[in-house]
Amino acid sequence: MQENKPMSQSRTIQTKLVLPPDTNHLQTIFGGQVLAYIDEIAAITAMKHAKMAVVTASIDSVDFVSSARVGDVLELEAIVSSTGRTSMEVFVSVHSMNLLTGVTKLTTESFLTMVAMDESNKPAAVPGIFPETEAEKSLYETGPARREHRKVRSEMRH
Repeated sequence: MQENKPMSQSRTIQTKLVLPPDTNHLQTIFGGQVLAYIDEIAAITAMKHAKMAVVTASIDSVDFVSSARVGDVLELEAIVSSTGRTSMEVFVSVHSMNLLTGVTKLTTESFLTMVAMDESNKPAAVPGIFPETEAEKSLYETGPARREHRKVRSEMRH
């Protein structure tokens, strides 16, 4: 049995600059580019927790709250928010900052499910987690409801 780890141990932060090739004709970042960044940081976060390779099982929700423009800086923050036997739910928040004005705003929030894979590319057991801060406790305590929602959604497909 693996020992539970603090949620903070998986926390990952990345900073990205929004460049013209990343944007549409309105000079705002493509949603697909933001999704690629989210998927990457979620994988890194899950690998930090599991200490093994992971695959994306699902992007459970993505809420685009506001847009980022050319020249803005994106700060992505991710943390393992819930665990199953072989899966990890990762919460990712994305904030944009205009470096000239200092204005920072939430642009995106997302939950993804990542599955740990062993050397044979089979799902592998992962350690559990425990929260330490109030924000972590909130994410941790609402995890079972999100897991149930994913289960219902999966059953509807079959």
